[in-house]
Amino acid sequence: MGRSHRSLSARERVRGSALPGANRRTLWGPVIGFGLVSLAADVVSDGARPLSGPLLAQLGASALVVGLVTGGAEAAAQGLRLLFGPWADRTRKYWTFTLAGYALTAVCVPLLAVAPWAGEAGLVLASVLIIGDRVGKAVRSPAKTVLLAAVAKPVGRGRGFAVHKSLDLVGALLGPVLVAAVLAATGNLSAAFSALSVPAAAAIFLLLWLRHRVPDPGPRQPPPEAGGGPQAVEPAPPGAAGRPVSLLSGSFALFAVSAFFWSAGLVAFGVISFHLTTTAAIPVAVVALLYAGAMAAAALGALASGVIYDRSGGRVLLALPLLVAAVPVLALAPAAAVAFIGVLVWGTALGIQDSTVKALVADLVPEQRQGTAYGVFAAFEGAGALAGGVLYGALYGTRPLLIAAVAVLQLLSFVVLVVALRRTRGPLRQP
Repeated sequence: MGRSHRSLSARERVRGSALPGANRRTLWGPVIGFGLVSLAADVVSDGARPLSGPLLAQLGASALVVGLVTGGAEAAAQGLRLLFGPWADRTRKYWTFTLAGYALTAVCVPLLAVAPWAGEAGLVLASVLIIGDRVGKAVRSPAKTVLLAAVAKPVGRGRGFAVHKSLDLVGALLGPVLVAAVLAATGNLSAAFSALSVPAAAAIFLLLWLRHRVPDPGPRQPPPEAGGGPQAVEPAPPGAAGRPVSLLSGSFALFAVSAFFWSAGLVAFGVISFHLTTTAAIPVAVVALLYAGAMAAAALGALASGVIYDRSGGRVLLALPLLVAAVPVLALAPAAAVAFIGVLVWGTALGIQDSTVKALVADLVPEQRQGTAYGVFAAFEGAGALAGGVLYGALYGTRPLLIAAVAVLQLLSFVVLVVALRRTRGPLRQP
């Protein structure tokens, strides 16, 4: 019984590659569509991200303030999903939340162009807009991920999430290149933020186009293989994660606790960019290009981990705490060359966190509770991001102590993750 169930899951994960060309394009079309929306939106959000530290520094912020604002922004992006994930599940209006979240980002980021001209209120305005952009991420992310999990299921969630994340990261690469070009031409942060209004409008246009082609999931309908009977919905196929578990199970809870620890160690890029411009004396335009390189590394990390996940299971995530532990050692080094390597390591860790981690969450919980699961899981990540922002801001001046603190956090993350994966009855074994 167990063997046939695992075999069926394996067939489902690869059936997209076995279909004729036309059918394969039909299955992959919505995944690519969501990827293009994310590409345009990330030109906006990630174009602004490497500039947040320099902007706040220009407006008079200290390292602690930068850590609090950028850490708080990441905490909002993650923690508020605990509100919006269950809300989306209750209403089943996944598209409403997706549209609202993208609209918030499309408005907040270009408005950062106004902050340098706002006088004494500029620092407060910039802080609010930076956090507002990430609130938009919290509003849309659980709902969008449910939609993506549904359309990626026929092609394999590991591959589907990896391909989507790779397109997403193309935008995250192009955004910094765009702002670097504007900065090189003008030397003006406001001009760089203003230029992001064009991809912001493109993201909203693409999203509205896709809205008419991908419906909201139905009200808890049984999957086709269940036969359409009146019985309760079956949980999502376990994929590479082994037998599915309930939302409140020990495996899911342990996975979330592990995410808290790794998120506390994965510093927000605002702190890294602050370090690069103030300590390593790297020009802001070059910092934007370094961030683009990090996004390229993230794309490769997402693709590689996604393929390995579909083949071998969740144990690929054991690399994540190891990568995070190396970030403060490298990215906050005084030497620019070493810091650049650290930025690439940071990007690789981010790519795994934002793709394969989500695939495992989707495989651990029933489909009708995925929005809630992503919200709960993101709340743990958000709490970790906030703790990490405070940690990095407070210990920035004492690098050895910061490195030791992050190493302890990642050791805890690794141990808890091993226990969580073992309890899923599959990810640490060969399929």
